[in-house]
Amino acid sequence: MNNNTKLSRGLSLPPLGYRIIKTSVAVSLCLLVEYLLGYRGATMPTESAITAIICMQPYVRDSRDYAISRMAGTLIGGTWGLVFLVILALLPGMTWNLPLAYAIMGLGVMASLYTSVLLKAPDASGLAAIVFLCVVVSFPEIDQPLVQSAQRIGGVLLGTVIAILVNVLHLPRQKRKGQLFFVRTADLAKDRLAHLHPAVLFKLNQLCAAGAKICLMSEHAPAFFTMQMTGAKLTVPMIVMGGAALYDAGENRYLSAETIPAKDCERMREYLDRMGLSYFIYTIHRGKTCIFHSGEMTPEEQQIYDRMHSSPYRSYLEGEIYEEAEVVYLKVIGRDGAMHELLGKIQGYLHSRNLRGAVRAQDASGISGLYLYSELATMKNAQSRLLHLLRQQEPELRPVEVFARDGYASDHEALHLMHRLENLYAPVKLPFISPKN
Repeated sequence: MNNNTKLSRGLSLPPLGYRIIKTSVAVSLCLLVEYLLGYRGATMPTESAITAIICMQPYVRDSRDYAISRMAGTLIGGTWGLVFLVILALLPGMTWNLPLAYAIMGLGVMASLYTSVLLKAPDASGLAAIVFLCVVVSFPEIDQPLVQSAQRIGGVLLGTVIAILVNVLHLPRQKRKGQLFFVRTADLAKDRLAHLHPAVLFKLNQLCAAGAKICLMSEHAPAFFTMQMTGAKLTVPMIVMGGAALYDAGENRYLSAETIPAKDCERMREYLDRMGLSYFIYTIHRGKTCIFHSGEMTPEEQQIYDRMHSSPYRSYLEGEIYEEAEVVYLKVIGRDGAMHELLGKIQGYLHSRNLRGAVRAQDASGISGLYLYSELATMKNAQSRLLHLLRQQEPELRPVEVFARDGYASDHEALHLMHRLENLYAPVKLPFISPKN
């Protein structure tokens, strides 16, 4: 699906982002306030507008945090700027020996940076240095150091306040119904054991409450979702277990699963037993995930088991699997290279049994798991199954994948991904913007 606005000549442009609009509004307001204060043309200060551009962040939480840092840097840099203006004015010969004056200004930058570190505000250090230079760089053309320093500081604070006010205002948005957004949990958190950042969780719940249909896709069992995203209020079933199952997190139950047929599972187990391998068996029994183990547990398996079995969200059981249990996948655990080698060795056998294999890291250094699924248990097939299910109520529902290009990079990038989803679901509605589906 192409979400860009297309021009008549075939040129494709990205949609006008919410942050771009808010930044433009904030800058206009800053310049308007300076105008009302009597500034014109060459005398027009730019500190407030520049500050507004820097402080404008995609989310209110970001803008507030950055604003606090900006204010701290402003006060530190402004204070040192005033001190150094006085020093430069008192030192003899500074008005004509500007190279020496500039060297002394370098010491002021050092003082501003070091003060930020001493006050445990390292994020404000660069800003402090910038504000310091804004205050002192006009030397010696400064008649009233105190007044001009106060003006520079006031301009920075003005830009900060306007950026926060504009950021908390909500521009009108037009909801685009009829879309099912697919989002990978691997793009939102560092790994399966990492908790979702509170701001990402807040935005996810906000979008779901606003009517956005968001399907989270996970390679792992629902237990990891329960731990990772406590507080998530999803309105659409998840795709879990690498595409093997659809899971309703609200009702805590599986809706469907692509399981391994009993005969193929039995033959696969016999094959692994002949190879002398031990393995876990992931099953669904009465709507719950039940995990069995076959063979002597290896050190790698023991390491993973010791971490996982204490969780209240999954059941590790002894003995043979229940006859009526549905086997979703088998998992062999070992060193990275060994698992990739094993997959290559059994690839032909898997294909003959209508199975597929995938190797994934196990959150432990050098340890991976070889997952053996039905060949029908894929993310694409699961997306089709979910679309078929939801189209019974909404026939025109369209799929939209919102993926990070290189997977999870940082919590900040995860926030941007959710922001991108928001722009796809509810773009800003302005008279001069007419986004098309």
